[in-house]
Amino acid sequence: MSLSRPVKAARRAVEHRRRLADLFPWTKSPLVVGAPMRVFSGPAMAVAIARAGGLGFIGPGEKPESTAADLAAAVDLLKTAPVPTKVSLLPVGAGFQVWNGDVESAVDAVAKHRPCAVWLFAPRDGQAELTEWTRRLRAASPGTQVWVQVGTLREAVEAGTGADAADALVLQGAEAGGHGRATDGVGLISLLPEVADALGEESQKSRDIPLIGAGGIADGRGALSVLSLGAAGVAMGTRFLASTEARINAAYQAEVVRATDGAHNTGRTHLYNHLRGTYGWPEQYSPRGLLNQSWADEQAGVPFEELKARHDAATKKGGTAAWGPHGRTATYASASVGLVRDVQGAADIIKQTRNEIAELALL
Repeated sequence: MSLSRPVKAARRAVEHRRRLADLFPWTKSPLVVGAPMRVFSGPAMAVAIARAGGLGFIGPGEKPESTAADLAAAVDLLKTAPVPTKVSLLPVGAGFQVWNGDVESAVDAVAKHRPCAVWLFAPRDGQAELTEWTRRLRAASPGTQVWVQVGTLREAVEAGTGADAADALVLQGAEAGGHGRATDGVGLISLLPEVADALGEESQKSRDIPLIGAGGIADGRGALSVLSLGAAGVAMGTRFLASTEARINAAYQAEVVRATDGAHNTGRTHLYNHLRGTYGWPEQYSPRGLLNQSWADEQAGVPFEELKARHDAATKKGGTAAWGPHGRTATYASASVGLVRDVQGAADIIKQTRNEIAELALL
């Protein structure tokens, strides 16, 4: 009797979890990953996640050279309290935003500090650009794993097959906060199993690649469901915005904890990018965040120049003038923001999520 596709995907996922446990021996299975949120995910968060048995990624900083400084800071933190298992690579990862990143700076940082993994996202020129980054980073640090974030089946097949295929794919569902697919993203519950099936068939002629589920996962319930779909691990971003180690304004963090009803109160728009003076994102990406007064004013027809003036004044003032229902600046968060109800240490978030997975799996 032949096995069904869901069972085949589940068996591959189990094998992938074993493989990841071997590659990252300080981690515990199932793997819980801290996403490389730009600026917010710094060395303190990544190291705290690693010490708790997860895999923490340092996000892109304000400048390309920020990554090297953050990796150096992670090295120093680990000297005082290393992970419990001896490792040859730095037991944290680094994320790179490809479209406006600097591959030379990235190569230098990876060659010097040898993070265990790099996470690539948002190429302007599709797979060709990802291939260039992959080749350069592998040459700089052969032991470093290359993870690629994708949001569609087509992207997944392109990134997951061929001579320069990724070592793992991060599948981002449309629920995710921050930048994701603008118009063609789908929920993780649909995306992940279809990709798992497609790459399972491809694995007969190419490498079998672990899948990491991301987008809208905020607790053990979401994590267990994603693991059952064929993921080898789960990545969380918004949940870690409410961690004590996040590099985040206190008012922003308070709004993440306060907000509810992500279906109604979050949306995808470039408005907040443009209010901050950020232009140039490839058209296939758009960020999800909490919709506040700037959005309401735009919908009411307020001209952009006036929106910008109000935004800048609120940002200068800070606090609830900047973040909150009546705030005006970017508050990127996922559709699951309503499940984030308190601020905890990153290690406690990892422990709680893993405990919930174990308890729910027994029901």
